[in-house]
Amino acid sequence: MLRLLGFLLNQGVATSKDYCSPSADSLGLPAFGNQTCIGTSCTQCSTVCPTDAIAVADYPNGGNVSLDLGACIGCGMCIRECPEGTLVANKNPSVARFKREDLILSNVEKSATQDASIQPSIFAKSIACRVVSTGCSACDLEVAACGNSIFDMERYGIHVVASPRFADVLLVTGPVPKAMHDALKSCYEQMAEPRRVIAVGTCAISGGLHKGGYAEANGVEGLLPVDLFIPGCPPHPWSIIDGIRKVMSGSVGRGA
Repeated sequence: MLRLLGFLLNQGVATSKDYCSPSADSLGLPAFGNQTCIGTSCTQCSTVCPTDAIAVADYPNGGNVSLDLGACIGCGMCIRECPEGTLVANKNPSVARFKREDLILSNVEKSATQDASIQPSIFAKSIACRVVSTGCSACDLEVAACGNSIFDMERYGIHVVASPRFADVLLVTGPVPKAMHDALKSCYEQMAEPRRVIAVGTCAISGGLHKGGYAEANGVEGLLPVDLFIPGCPPHPWSIIDGIRKVMSGSVGRGA
């Protein structure tokens, strides 16, 4: 027993102390660099985008690039194809937004800012999450990783529960096809007020590659009221934890 205790003590602490710090590597999503886009004379980024998440328009002294993080699957092709370096790898995991329109960025126009009228939240100390997967194992794995010894989301008061009756937040992953609509709504209706919905990943936000198909897999927003959007395919564990903590710190438009 003493030998085992000594071994465990010598392993050190695996839990990361740097909360949501920028990564040395790409997190999958693109961002805007300092280089100016040349406009519609070059539309390579929008041409290769498989989800039509990028649009390019002419703008004085350059081009206006519109980037929808809610539709981006992080394939990286736009970054590789951009000859000017306007699009670069995003290394900041704090990407969750309360409003869907705030996920649409521009390299020349000021992006919408977070609503300053954030109300106090009763979830400030602790929050219980029910995860409903509608078809995305990648996002499910990242949610599971949030609870490992490295990220340890429970130290922030974030807990995963098995029943919606004990949940404050519904974490939705996957594109939400028609076959899951009734089950998802049933889960939501069993939650007590105040209840929150978080769309985790591109599929849950917009349907991603699945949108517009026969399965009606267009994300959760048209089915349930969404309080927070966490982009990524899949999102990094820090992005998920940071998003949940934003809901814990306050809420926009739906009361405390």
